Amino acid sequence: VSTQSTWGYQGKKYEVPIKRNYIESSELEKIKDNSGKVLRYYDPGYLNTISATSKVCFIDGDKGILEYRGYPIEELAEKSSFLEVAFLLIYGELPSQREYAYWRNKVMKHTFIHTDLGQQMKSFRYDAHPMGMLVSTLASISTFHPESNPALQGEKIYNNKKIRNKQIHRLLGNTPTIAANAYRHRIGRPYNTPRNNLDYVENFLYMLDRLNEGKYKPHPKLVRAIDILFILHAEHELNCSTAAVRHLVSSGVDVYSAMSGAAAALYGPKHGGANEAVLRMLQQIGKLENIPQFIEDVKNRKTLLFGFGHRVYKNYDPRARIVKKIAQDVFDVVGKESLIEIAQELERIALSDEYFIKRKLYPNVDFYTGVIYRAMGFPTDMFPVLFCIPRMAGWLAHWVEALDDPEQKIVRPRQNYIGPSKRIYQDVETRQDHQFYLESTVSNRQKRRESAVASE
Repeated sequence: VSTQSTWGYQGKKYEVPIKRNYIESSELEKIKDNSGKVLRYYDPGYLNTISATSKVCFIDGDKGILEYRGYPIEELAEKSSFLEVAFLLIYGELPSQREYAYWRNKVMKHTFIHTDLGQQMKSFRYDAHPMGMLVSTLASISTFHPESNPALQGEKIYNNKKIRNKQIHRLLGNTPTIAANAYRHRIGRPYNTPRNNLDYVENFLYMLDRLNEGKYKPHPKLVRAIDILFILHAEHELNCSTAAVRHLVSSGVDVYSAMSGAAAALYGPKHGGANEAVLRMLQQIGKLENIPQFIEDVKNRKTLLFGFGHRVYKNYDPRARIVKKIAQDVFDVVGKESLIEIAQELERIALSDEYFIKRKLYPNVDFYTGVIYRAMGFPTDMFPVLFCIPRMAGWLAHWVEALDDPEQKIVRPRQNYIGPSKRIYQDVETRQDHQFYLESTVSNRQKRRESAVASE
């Protein structure tokens, strides 16, 4: 359904069609000033810009609704599994029994990574951040598969559905193995070989924790808890990292570089580090009796509140309710995390306080996720890695959709240039010093070295 709106600009009138709830940029390009310059739309952070048409994920932030391909997230978390949801996101439908058996077999076979890739991971420093290892290793996979790199084989290589599916199977299979290796690397233990007779999450936990047990099998309650968390984190529309996927895909780059770029975006503390920030906040509060003062400090802008509110949701994040429910199952196995009582009391007070209600600050998915991961013994620097594993499914769904999108163009935003123009070049001898701050950090070790007296 389309309606017309009339715009006036510098004495001219323009009829601008509104399709559904948006205006196409090509219509704005018709609006020009008296000198012929096109009217532009300024939107830092793309807060009100639609950059793609998608069927993957639907969010109604005002009502607290999240759907994958039309299925409510609550129903998928209750009845489905992560691998099944990954199939749904990428192909658009839940798999049949035959399709799922084939899908599972292909993905699990690709949990085995190239031996040289494993050796490469062992070359990282002993204290390398696991997310840095993951980002780097994802990017390097492309060097192992030149036969499926558009830069080497032509930009239409992924039009071949068999080649496309191969990359999907490989990335979904490789990612948990790389993540587990990064974790083992940090704790100084040898990497575990994947087990195809285990399910996706079972195998991931096996690779994380198995020592020398012959028949090691993770606890089913913990497996199910992480499976649900993976479902909840699998997809969330055009967030920063998913937008990065579409941005990179538009250039025709190989899928491994694109996924590495997305993982790098997720590495940022404003994106994938949110649940770690929640943990630090709860630790800062320390005791139940400190919560009222903390609330007052938040209201007076003396401290920040993490885990509440969301760029999209103006209601209770539907994922947060589900996470809250599975917390108890985890605590039944590993014991209650001491911070959970602070989290629950903070939520209770915030949800009954007019200050938070008026601003629509409701708990989001990060609020309880960090507490659960901490209870399970994961170090905080593994949190974004645990986020990245399931989000790979969503990234791949958007990769596939972008490849098939007839409207897809290479991303090239405009800028609002406010710098100088037509300056005259001066020779270096005639230039004066500026007021730029040019110093960089210098360690005491470097100062010691530079203090040495030159000798023959």
